Amino acid sequence: WAAHPKAPWYLGLLSFVEAIFFPVMPEVMMAPMCLAKPKDAYRYAAISFFTGLLGSLLGYALGHFAYEALSPLLSEGMRQGIDGWVQTLRAEMNAHWLTLLGVLVIAALQPVIPMKVVAWASGIVGIPLIPYLACMAVGRGKRLFLLAAAIRWGGEKAEAALRRNIERLGWAVLVLLAVGIGAYFLLR
Repeated sequence: WAAHPKAPWYLGLLSFVEAIFFPVMPEVMMAPMCLAKPKDAYRYAAISFFTGLLGSLLGYALGHFAYEALSPLLSEGMRQGIDGWVQTLRAEMNAHWLTLLGVLVIAALQPVIPMKVVAWASGIVGIPLIPYLACMAVGRGKRLFLLAAAIRWGGEKAEAALRRNIERLGWAVLVLLAVGIGAYFLLR
């Protein structure tokens, strides 16, 4: 699809549905598009960025409304467990909102936890919409525009290095996040 004349439209569609439910990251399509037309790399990143944000809004809404609608269908024990988790996260969010914003930015930046999980969970917990969108924009924007810049300026070598190391980078971010959260709770 990356070589197709309508590839930018496909990239937008992929970025939109990936933020809601689809398992393939848009970078998989964006990278070859940027390699084929390096001068358009930032345009491709912008397309993916804005359509991904629109998708994350729909994922957020689905998380909020779908959970409310499906909650009565869950077993009592499962509903109590989820409700307890949601109440705990809401209490933490209210008490430590800057930490929450940092976690959201990191979640949007790294590729290990899919954006759809963050979007749905944010909707279920009820994270305020404007801070949620700002965090998604910062995290996802960094990821997409750094990829575009790396390919635009580094060419195929940068893209190959990124592809080789993306999994390790994602795990490193998660480890740093876990250490940061652990340190926060230990020093609290």
